[in-house]
Amino acid sequence: MKPFKLFFKIITDNNCPLYERGELLTLSDKALSCPENKPTCLILVREMTNLLFSLLDNAAGQSGVDKKTYSCSGCTGLIKFDHITEQQARLDGLIDSASPLDPEGEALFSIIRDFPFIKVIPESDISRVVHCFRKEHLPANSTFISKGQNCLYLYLILSGEVVVKDGSLVIATLGAGDICGEMSYLGGDAAGADVQTLSDSEVLSISGDAFSKLLDTIPELQIFMSKLLVQRLTKSNASHFDTFDACMSGWIAEMPPAELFQIFHMNQKTGVLSLELPKGEAKVSFREGCVINAFYGKETSQAAIFDMLKEKEGRYKFTTGLSPEEMKAAEIGDFMMLLMEGIKRVDESGDGS
Repeated sequence: MKPFKLFFKIITDNNCPLYERGELLTLSDKALSCPENKPTCLILVREMTNLLFSLLDNAAGQSGVDKKTYSCSGCTGLIKFDHITEQQARLDGLIDSASPLDPEGEALFSIIRDFPFIKVIPESDISRVVHCFRKEHLPANSTFISKGQNCLYLYLILSGEVVVKDGSLVIATLGAGDICGEMSYLGGDAAGADVQTLSDSEVLSISGDAFSKLLDTIPELQIFMSKLLVQRLTKSNASHFDTFDACMSGWIAEMPPAELFQIFHMNQKTGVLSLELPKGEAKVSFREGCVINAFYGKETSQAAIFDMLKEKEGRYKFTTGLSPEEMKAAEIGDFMMLLMEGIKRVDESGDGS
C-alpha cells in the first residue's frame, strides 16, 4: 500500500500522566509520533500498533479509519482521541501551517500564482493558504452547487468552464481563476443558484471553516472578498430586481435576510424593511442602501442585524420613504463589513446549518 500519515487529536484527558487534551498524535505506515517534547507511552504504542496492523491488513490507508473515538487506557489514566484531517490539524495549530510547500504544493502554486485570489495574499501566508485546498475533478454537466441546499465549500476553478444558473436564467459563466460558492457561504449557507460544469473541469475546494480562519487572519483576503461580493451582487441582483421590485414582499424561506439586505444595499433603496420573524417584529431602515437603524426583539443596531441573519422563516415587506429624522441619521456601520461579520457569527454559532 502507499505510504500514509494519519492525525489524531486528543479530546479527553482523564488523569493521563503524559498527554493532555488538544494535543496531536501522528501515525504513519512506519512510526508513531507523540506530542512534541513528550515521552512515548508503551501502552499507547500497543494500541496504535493494533490500529496500524488493521489498516495494513485491509490495505485501506487513511480512508480505512473508522469514524469513531479511539481510546488508550491501562495505566493510571485515560485518553480518548479522534481522527482528523491534515487540513484540520493545520487549522487547529497542531501542525505548522507556514511550513514550506512540498513538490506537489509547489507545482500547484505555479499554476495558481497569477489567479486574482492568490495574488492578493502576502507571500508569508501563501503556504498556509495552499495547504487548505483540495483538488477535485468534476465531469462535464455535473451540478456541484445546488440552489436551496447548504454549500459548505468554496471553489477556485483550475480549468474548464462552469455556469451559474437560476432555472433557465444564466447569471454568470466562470473559468480558470474564478471563485464560486462565496455567495452561498457569505449569504447564509443556502445556495441561491445552481453551479454546473459545462466541460470537464478541475477545481480547488476549501471548507467554510478553513476559509473563515483565513479571512480572520489575512486582511488583504477579506478586502478582496468584499470587492468580489459587490461585483457578483451587482450582476446577480440586476437579473432579479425587476421581479422583486414589483412585489416588495415575500417569504424569508425564499429570500433570506442576508440576500434581502444585499439587494436593498446594491440598489440604493430608501425605506423600511419590516419582517415578521420567530422572535417577533423586526425592522431595518435603509437610506440609499445604507443601514441607518435596526431593531429585533430586545436588540438594536448591529446586534439586531446579527440576530436577523440567523433566521430562516418569516415574512418581509418593504415600504419606501423615511421620516425627516431618519434621513439625517448616521449609518450604523460599513455595510459589507457588517454583513460579513454577521455571517461569520452565524457560522460560528452553528445557527446557519
